[in-house]
Parts: sequence; structure tokens; C-alpha cells
Amino acid sequence: MSDKPQTQFKRVMLKISGEALMGDQGYGLHPPTVERIAREVKSVHDLGVEICMVIGGGNVFRGLQGSAQGMERTTADYMGMLATVMNALAMQSALEGLGVFTRVISAIPMDQVCEPYIRRRAVRHLEKKRVCIFAAGTGNPYFTTDTAATLRASEMACEAIFKGTKVDGVYDKDPVKHDDAVRYDNVTFDEVLTKHLGVMDASAIALARDNNLPIIVFSLDEPGGFRGILAGEGTYTRVAG
Repeated sequence: MSDKPQTQFKRVMLKISGEALMGDQGYGLHPPTVERIAREVKSVHDLGVEICMVIGGGNVFRGLQGSAQGMERTTADYMGMLATVMNALAMQSALEGLGVFTRVISAIPMDQVCEPYIRRRAVRHLEKKRVCIFAAGTGNPYFTTDTAATLRASEMACEAIFKGTKVDGVYDKDPVKHDDAVRYDNVTFDEVLTKHLGVMDASAIALARDNNLPIIVFSLDEPGGFRGILAGEGTYTRVAG
């Protein structure tokens, strides 16, 4: 008999923002924070769950902000994609330091530092219990890393997307600014779109809805939260059909 708790899902996508890696700094990478998140990922990996990851690039460069300052949008978005590769390599280093075999798979080929995206190869890595970090978004400008996470989760046949945020779920308004904000336990994709709840951007929500892919929104700052939810505990919001 195994002493591992039964998990709800066998293969999941973990989506986190680049800002989650900068700790209390205003910019860049904070190695202790990267390692803390890596330990959370390892604790879930130790349950036997196959893990995909997508990490945003907003801690280094955000394409939309660049274009708002007069930079050409396509160029700004490509720079944002390269920022996600830096974050993915940092997370790979932290995970492998903990003994978790990890592959960084980029939508923009850069063979010296990571693998190009080949779907069958990525699936094989997951079957071998390697963590796969998908970098460089979809490889196309005008698409966010939220959309990239939903696309890769669909291609990899993930059973859910776990979106790690600063708060423990989806609220009807910003809980940081409003004391009377109410948290949802369950919310539909259509409600997220019509009420502009800000879980992910509209194209990511629509893609998840069309592929019947639930999104679990939880707090990345809650120690053991990721593992707890997979074991059927914890506080979170489930976004589903």
C-alpha cells in the first residue's frame, strides 16, 4: 500500500506569473522565492502527478507595457516571450537542484538553452515523470502566457489548469481594495467573461471553455496549497463549464 494521498488529477498545468518570482523586489528574479515555488512543485511531483508549467515574463519585460511606451507591439511581445525563457531556466535550475528532472521547451527554437516544442516529445517527457516548462508563450505576438498555458494544457491532455495568484480564489471585486469582496467557490466560464472577473484573458477562458478544461485559482503564497488542493483540501475557486 502506498502512503501517498489519492490525487484528483494525474496531469496538470501550473500557470504562474513572472511577478510571482520576484518576491518583495520590484523587478527581476528573487532566487529564494523561485526555490520556494520549486519546493511546492516538487511536493506535488512527489505525489506522482505529471506537471506542466507556464511562467509569465512580467517581472522582466511585459510586451503590452513596452508597446504602450511607443515600441512596436510585435517586437515588444517577442521580448516578453524571451523574458519567459529566462524565468523557465531559473525554475528548471531550482527544480533540478531539488532532484526533479525538468525540461524547458520553447515555442521559439533556441537549441543551446532548451528544446524546441514538439508535442509528442513533450508528452513522452511527462510520461517519464519529468516536469515540462513551456516557454516563449505560443510563439506568436498578441497572445498572452495565459492563452499559451491553456493551449499547451489542451495539447498535453492536462486535466486541469492551476493558476497560482496572490489571493486564494476568484472574488467579485479586488479583495485587496475591498473588505466586502466575496469569494466564489465555483464559477462558470461564461460568468468570468460576462462579469470581467479577471481570472485569465478572454481568449484563454474561451479556449478552456471550448476544451472543457477546468481552471483552479489558488494562492501561491499559501505554503502547501498546491499539494493540498490536489489531495482534496484547501481554499480555491474552480472555474468550469
